Amino acid sequence: MMEKGVNGILLSDKGVGETSHGVVKKVRALFREGGPVKVGHAGTLDPFATGLLIILVGEGTKLSRFIMSEDKVYLATVELGIETDTLDPTGRILRTSRVPNLEHDFIRASAGRFVGKIRQVPPAYSALRHEGTRAYKLARKGLDVALRAREVTIHALDIVEIDLPLIFMRIRCSSGTYIRSLAADLGRDLGPGGHLRELRRIKSGPFDVENAISSSEMGDKACGEIISKRVISLPDALPHMEEIFIDRALARRIRQGYQPSWKELTAAQEGKIAMHHGPHGGWIKLVGNGKLAAIIRVFLGEETNEIRAKVERVFSA
Repeated sequence: MMEKGVNGILLSDKGVGETSHGVVKKVRALFREGGPVKVGHAGTLDPFATGLLIILVGEGTKLSRFIMSEDKVYLATVELGIETDTLDPTGRILRTSRVPNLEHDFIRASAGRFVGKIRQVPPAYSALRHEGTRAYKLARKGLDVALRAREVTIHALDIVEIDLPLIFMRIRCSSGTYIRSLAADLGRDLGPGGHLRELRRIKSGPFDVENAISSSEMGDKACGEIISKRVISLPDALPHMEEIFIDRALARRIRQGYQPSWKELTAAQEGKIAMHHGPHGGWIKLVGNGKLAAIIRVFLGEETNEIRAKVERVFSA
């Protein structure tokens, strides 16, 4: 029997061929025995891709934007000489080319040009909206989808192995990066074109796929109780986010809609709490009695230049 009132995140290792929504359905079916519960995920993986898929459970569904903003790490295989309309192995082949015996230094130099802040055009076959409609729906109808280029950051791109026409890479990048687009752009830069043949997400923020449960095990109801115990609590789901401990009375008031001041939040704290200027954008978690009460955003007031706080999300768990 699944535990009731479970809230947090679950690390899953999605298998090839599965959809992200399919994994969510498996988890929802397991938790349904303990009563109705919301289940979602933070960051879609395409069916052909494998690796870390963070499942959000109960109040954990409110963490989506905070978790999705984290950097990701991928292992990717690019196949040169074949271009597809989806930029991956599931698509229709658009063009094939002979792959010359490219020098390894030439390949590494080309890959190096993609490190840093780059402009990237998302794939036409993506869930982004174009004029109010999902881009992939338009692309499937044969319509031209011209998505705007956007800035992403490739923090590191390491060539692990070269066995032409295959190039094996390890990539650490910002949220919102399309590895399919990166693979296609690299293929064009090298000459013969290419597509993303394989993709595996091994890290998302502080979480590693090595600590994840295989999605193939999630269909087994006998493992339900074990999976329930593997759910990471709400406060622990945000390990890199600064925290302020508050008492039960203040936590209750905040859950009822109260907006505390920065001075009120820090009055009982030992020492000063520095503003967070990292990837969390000034977010701080408020923890009362070991439970996540809220996430606030801290910023400087325009007129007073004083530190201010605004409640961004409240948690009832």
